[in-house]
Amino acid sequence: MNKTLLLIICDFLLLNLLALTRWEQVEPPKTPPPPSASVPIPGESAGPANELVEVMRLSLADEQAARDELRTQLSTTAENLQQREQQVASLEGEKGKLAQSLSATQAQAAALAQESAARAAEVEASKIRLAQLQRDLELREQQAREQREAYATLEQKHSAARGEIENLNVAVKVAEQEKGLLRENIEQMRETVVAEREEKAKIQAQAGVLAEGVGKLAEKSGELTREIRENRPINPNTLFSEFVANQFAIESLSRRSVLLGPLTVERAARTVLVSDGSRVFALLHSGDAPFDPAGTPVDFEIMRGVLKRTGAEVPVSEFGLHALDPRVVLIPVDAVRAAALGVKIYPLAADPFKFPEAVLVSNNGRYYGEIAFKLDPTAPRYVQMDNRFFKRLFGDFAPHTGDLVFSKTGELLGVMVNNDYCFVLNQLRTVAAIKTGENPKGLGTREPLQKAKDILDRLPLKLQ
Repeated sequence: MNKTLLLIICDFLLLNLLALTRWEQVEPPKTPPPPSASVPIPGESAGPANELVEVMRLSLADEQAARDELRTQLSTTAENLQQREQQVASLEGEKGKLAQSLSATQAQAAALAQESAARAAEVEASKIRLAQLQRDLELREQQAREQREAYATLEQKHSAARGEIENLNVAVKVAEQEKGLLRENIEQMRETVVAEREEKAKIQAQAGVLAEGVGKLAEKSGELTREIRENRPINPNTLFSEFVANQFAIESLSRRSVLLGPLTVERAARTVLVSDGSRVFALLHSGDAPFDPAGTPVDFEIMRGVLKRTGAEVPVSEFGLHALDPRVVLIPVDAVRAAALGVKIYPLAADPFKFPEAVLVSNNGRYYGEIAFKLDPTAPRYVQMDNRFFKRLFGDFAPHTGDLVFSKTGELLGVMVNNDYCFVLNQLRTVAAIKTGENPKGLGTREPLQKAKDILDRLPLKLQ
């Protein structure tokens, strides 16, 4: 231990001991009794001197005890200081270890900083590559969109060409069948000419006899010609060829507001003009119209339609709903616009049940065929198509909702309102009309659609 420090501690303890000594506790000298007559003991001083000696002796004893206690404290303090020095040495060792650990940690931190910088450089390079890849991807997507658009254009052209090819094939088949019929007619005419030549000789011999009946035959010839024409069925190929030449497109659009925003419905179909002798209508099934009379009546904001044919377009002013079956939609067309379309106006069948079969044409105008039908006494305004005896003439199809049905006399018989029943058109009368136009507040279509729904709900289930 440092000697200077030890001396300072000892002086400090001695000063404390002297300061803490209670000198005032020494009893004051008592008043000496009156001197006695006794003889003092030799070697013993009498009076205050002896008392002072006694006090000094006691003080020295106290000081000796204090010094002993101080030595004990100094010994304890020395041991504590030694322990402290050991702890300081241990701390110095640990400090060295921590310094070494700090150096290693700093080295690792420097390495990590270098690695982080390298990683940051790699991340930056990756961002640059990602941006380049993103630009390449956008370029590829743009090229893909352009290719899809080009493919869609080619597909439309291909579809149009395919449709023209199909129409040409139909025309070729019709021409071939007509050619066969012409050959048969020529053979029959030849046989007829031979027979007429033979009969001519007989007729000349009987000319005098028959001269009287010539007048009567002349009167009846017109009636016979008309009866033969009415009772002679037209070839289905001829009927379909006539339909192909006189059909036209109808495109329609409607829009109404729903919870998720405006709902737009677009429809396209093929149809013909029909007349009851006084008015002309374009015929359409509600399945090809932009509204559903059997659904919930709603108020549309936009309703549009147009009749299209090469070189002519006729806007639709209203969609009429047939009074007996609102699924049959009648679009009025005036005489001027009907002439602009340049198509045949089909009359209604005067005697729709003259022949047991009819000619059915699909609603897309691509397929046709002969089909037998029968009357249903429970549905007097409808005829039931017999699918079991369906005679396929072209394509593979069956009666479907919206198909047109023609009588074999070339007149329009009706429209398929479902897959089994055809509504016979013997009158063109509407119960309500849906006007075309645009009005954000609504076109007032809810009321006519409600009338149509009430009529349809009253029909038998098999007709719905």
